[in-house]
Amino acid sequence: MSENRRAEGQLDQSPWNRASEAFIAWRSGDPTAVDELVATMTPVLWHVVRAYGHDRQASEDVIQGTWLGFVRLHQTIEDPKAVASWLITSARRGAAAHARTARRAAPVQDETLHDALPDEEPAEETALRDDEASRLWGAVASVDERCRKLLRVVAFLDRPDYHSLSQDLDMPVGSIGPTRARCLAKVRTALTKGGGR
Repeated sequence: MSENRRAEGQLDQSPWNRASEAFIAWRSGDPTAVDELVATMTPVLWHVVRAYGHDRQASEDVIQGTWLGFVRLHQTIEDPKAVASWLITSARRGAAAHARTARRAAPVQDETLHDALPDEEPAEETALRDDEASRLWGAVASVDERCRKLLRVVAFLDRPDYHSLSQDLDMPVGSIGPTRARCLAKVRTALTKGGGR
């Protein structure tokens, strides 16, 4: 996406609006706009897919499949404002299908963790960060599914678009804020009971 569009306040927009504008620009012939679309929506898709309990590799596979499907089928999206919902729905379906397939397969322990850790980071920092992340996501996993999905989507957005979230999560707009507050309180309680800081 061009620097001019960025300079016009695009960075202050919601991901849903940025995705829509990037999609329009891409369809209008700006080949770099698809990069903006991918950069905007991939973090959202990542959290949607991870909500299904997939590991990093499985999540990457599902997200890659979502983008491939998008490239093949983007002409079917008539309303540019629907591009974010289309991608989220596609990712959700891909994640659910992958979960069904994974349940049928025999699980195998991943022995490649050592190779995945960065060499320059001290082991103590890695252990501390992993312990904090484990406690946090353990607390998130202890709440109901509706809370998990809501928290995964809104946790990484500065100003979520409640109208789009309402459609994506099948929840009234007016209940998103109070539901998020209740969900965060449940996570805080779970962290406290589990010895979290």
